[in-house]
Amino acid sequence: MKNKTVKALALAMTISAAALMAPAGIYAAEAETAAEETTDGAEETADAAEESEETDAEENTGETGDDQAAADNVAALIDKIYVQERTDTTDEDCTAAKEAWDALTDAQKELVEGENASPDYFGLDTGDASLDDARNADEIGENELLVVSFGTSYNDSRVEDIKGIEDALQEAFPDWSVRRAFTAQIIINHIQARDGEAIDNMHQALERAVASGVKNLVVQPTHLMHGAEYDEMVEALDEYQDQFESIAIAEPMLGEVGDDAAVINEDKAAVAEAVTNAAIADAGYDSMEAAAEDGTAFVFLGHGTSHTAKVSYSQMQTQMNDLGYTNAFIGTVEGEPEETACEAVISAVKEAGYTKVILRPLMVVAGDHANNDMAGSDAYSWKSMFEADGGFESVDAQIAGLGRIDAVKQLYVEHTQAAIDSIGFSDTAAEETAAE
Repeated sequence: MKNKTVKALALAMTISAAALMAPAGIYAAEAETAAEETTDGAEETADAAEESEETDAEENTGETGDDQAAADNVAALIDKIYVQERTDTTDEDCTAAKEAWDALTDAQKELVEGENASPDYFGLDTGDASLDDARNADEIGENELLVVSFGTSYNDSRVEDIKGIEDALQEAFPDWSVRRAFTAQIIINHIQARDGEAIDNMHQALERAVASGVKNLVVQPTHLMHGAEYDEMVEALDEYQDQFESIAIAEPMLGEVGDDAAVINEDKAAVAEAVTNAAIADAGYDSMEAAAEDGTAFVFLGHGTSHTAKVSYSQMQTQMNDLGYTNAFIGTVEGEPEETACEAVISAVKEAGYTKVILRPLMVVAGDHANNDMAGSDAYSWKSMFEADGGFESVDAQIAGLGRIDAVKQLYVEHTQAAIDSIGFSDTAAEETAAE
């Protein structure tokens, strides 16, 4: 539209100029001819200029279009592997996605956006994956201890939290081969595509055990409770009951669920004490009481679930209260049960009169939920919502999973020992470790 306006103005000015330049002795017809010839030249010049501008615009659009097309291709490849089911082409798809990403320029990488894709899928620095151990070797022997986790794509957290638990179990049970399985195929694919680390899912891990001639299988879930992930793990194991001489499943971190919010047990007490001790130490307090006197409340954030096991979070609040930790509050990302939703927890902390808040995960690993849903800069994060409330002097976050706490590792050792005992085995080294 702008070019057409400029062209019209040029034509009008040319016609006027041509008429004014005609000498007095020239006939009117000749003056008109001169004006028309001049006008024709101006039209050609204006047309040429417009064509040049259109060509430049097309070239620029072409470059931008090619960049976006390359980015869209990567986004489609990421979305293809952002799935919970492993397929016959998963390995090739993971390789293709990474190769396509590596071929992008930095500017093109910023354009990657899909249903689940973003520049962070390959570009976010989460630590050194080479420090991890996928524990997928075939030389297993007759006795296998399979440690089953949901998983995390945050490398540092995977090493400190999940690998930390696995290492503690291997040390405690030297006569058993510790192996790993993740239940989240989405996470397995992410790690494989980005870092080239292949982690077994449940089916792969169990097939590996069968092929290696394992006779006795003990499974230690790192899950917090008997929730949906735990149920799916048990279903997968049911299909292999006749493939081993014995299978035993150890308790998850919080032990048995119980019927209502009042039901607590030794496992919940151990976890409550472990996480509060770690939190006050990292915050520089001598005790929970000292933190309370300073006006500081600790909010321990779990995932939350619609599963009936969600009562476990209410039970953990009961446990905190029974221990006398009046400045300890349990929240969940999903807001289930209802009293663990962010708005409810903010109200509870304010009602109790605390003006300083420290957020910390009640999760095995400090992964995506801890870094983004809890401590992220987006408006939806718990840290942002506490700050937006305006009723607190300070809101801080401790990004550390439960898996790196020694007392929690010891709890898993005790659960594993109980499972080993249930199938008639004893491990002297483990019993000595537990006694210490």
